[in-house]
Order: sequence, then C-alpha cells, then structure tokens
Amino acid sequence: MKTLLDLSVGDSLEQSEWLPITQDMINQFADATGDHQWIHLDEARCEMESPFKSTIAHGFLSASLMPKAFAEVISPSDKIASMINYGIDKLRFLEPVKSNDSLKYHFTLVEVTEKPQGKLFKVEASCLLKSSGNPALVGSFLMLAVLKP
Repeated sequence: MKTLLDLSVGDSLEQSEWLPITQDMINQFADATGDHQWIHLDEARCEMESPFKSTIAHGFLSASLMPKAFAEVISPSDKIASMINYGIDKLRFLEPVKSNDSLKYHFTLVEVTEKPQGKLFKVEASCLLKSSGNPALVGSFLMLAVLKP
C-alpha cells in the first residue's frame, strides 16, 4: 500500500471491504447533527410512506465517512505531521443509502498543489452501494498534508 506522498495524479484506490451502514449509526448521526427527520429514524412510518420503504442515512453521513475510508487505502507517512480536511469542491448525492446497506469508497487523485503548510491533494471520490452497485455520492474532496519540517 502506498503513502499519500507516493501517489501520482491519476492513481486510483478502492476499499477492499464493504462498510455496513446500520440504523444505530444513522440514529447517532441524527443526534450529533440535530437532524431528526422521520425519513432517517422512523422505520414504521418509512415502510408505509417513504418511496424507499426503509429509513435512509443522511447524505452527509456518507460524506463524513470518506476520511475513514481514505485512511484505509493508504499507508501512514512519517513525513506527514497531520492531515487536515480542506473542504469539498463538489458533492452530489445520487442515490439514497438505505439502513443496513453497505458502502465502498473509490478514490482517484486528480491534483496536487504545493501550499506553504504542505501539499493539497484533490481527490475525486465515489461511494458505491452494495445493493445496486451504483454510486450513492460523488465528490471532489480536498485534504491538506501538513509536512514535518
């Protein structure tokens, strides 16, 4: 497995394991963010009224799992002091993530920019649904690798 500093523009990485999205994870995310819409929490109502017939994860729950997934596909580097989330240039939620479905993230490095603090990595990411094989989200994520002196 390569470190972030070993990657070249165009390199692609993918998680080997699927990440299950449980109702408990969805509930905890709702509590953390204060977003308690019934579409995320009320299983009985969703079975009756939701077009998905199931509770669905918050889109930002899927997005917030991206750093964890990225850390699973690269090796740590002793040249990096820390990694800082630098933002998201573009994010689209394409398909809902139903409770108890699983996700797998795919990454492609598209740009590396030198910054005074280190290197800024722009990564195109997609998050695939195990149930359909379709992407649940796509986005351009930015991560700043603060380099050790």
